[in-house]
Amino acid sequence: MSKLVQQVKFDNTGIKISPIIVGCMSYGSKQWAEWVQDDKEKVFEILKHCYDRGLRTFDTADVYSNGISERLLGEFLKKFNIKRETVVILTKTFFPVDESLSLALGEMSFSESDTLDLTNQRGLSRKHILQSVKNSVERLGTYIDVLQIHRFDPTTPIKETMKALNDVVESGDVRYIGASSMLPTQFVEMQSVADKHDWFQFVNVQSCYNLLYREDERDLMQYCEKHNIALTPWSPNHQGLLTRPIGVESERSTTDKIINGWNMKDLKPSEIEIINRVEELSKKKNVSMAVISTAWVLSKGCAPIVGMSSISRVDEVITALDVKFTEEETKQLEEPYKPRNFLF
Repeated sequence: MSKLVQQVKFDNTGIKISPIIVGCMSYGSKQWAEWVQDDKEKVFEILKHCYDRGLRTFDTADVYSNGISERLLGEFLKKFNIKRETVVILTKTFFPVDESLSLALGEMSFSESDTLDLTNQRGLSRKHILQSVKNSVERLGTYIDVLQIHRFDPTTPIKETMKALNDVVESGDVRYIGASSMLPTQFVEMQSVADKHDWFQFVNVQSCYNLLYREDERDLMQYCEKHNIALTPWSPNHQGLLTRPIGVESERSTTDKIINGWNMKDLKPSEIEIINRVEELSKKKNVSMAVISTAWVLSKGCAPIVGMSSISRVDEVITALDVKFTEEETKQLEEPYKPRNFLF
């Protein structure tokens, strides 16, 4: 029998989470994104294998597959009669969700009537937060362990947002709150407002962090370490670019609108060198490139969110927990990095 993954403390809280978080963005509907797994039984097989191996923390969002990702996670818990106390569920709010519309990833262009119907269904207003939490709880069929704001909302007063987040915790629908993809100054300001009013504060922050994108090392990660805030980065493999040699494509790399929209494949010479070094080290250690890039994020004290498209991928990712680097190997991976613009 395979060894169970041991849970780790979720920093400044009383709960424990998996050291690797199961990313559920890739489960849902191909109408939302072509690379998404839409075979419900295959999704359940993967999630059950994650659970059986000890990966029992799941990250989703209301916007993923326009609500279907949350529904699948809820159906999985019910189908296998999973004891709720044994899992931790993270979800997010910000973007519009309307199951009566065909909302695709990267395509937020609607007709005038649809745009009008989506009024107040985006952002971090009190109205939207309370309604989105109600909808997420209905789709999941259970409470939310960590509700994360998916983006910063410059159109809504921070005090309004933080009071609404405090209220959904006090209501019992949510246990903790977290944040995702924002400037360090925005994150600190939101924490300060909550602290001033003695409201619940963010217990974790999600942002893009990997060998090709390390901008949060400058300040956000230092702030979080000082204040014992958990780091749960997304895209530890930079949308798959760190999982394969230069020039090799995958279904996602050719169809993902995020990769193409953010010009992720427009690599600098320094980034090409990093990918080549990941490949070189993977051969030396006889593991996949994905294991190397994930192990590096783990070595920084993070609990990365990883998408897993098969049972074999689950087992592969878990091996990253046992991969350690020498100082020279770490230097080899990190040395070529050049600063880049913020990505969120």
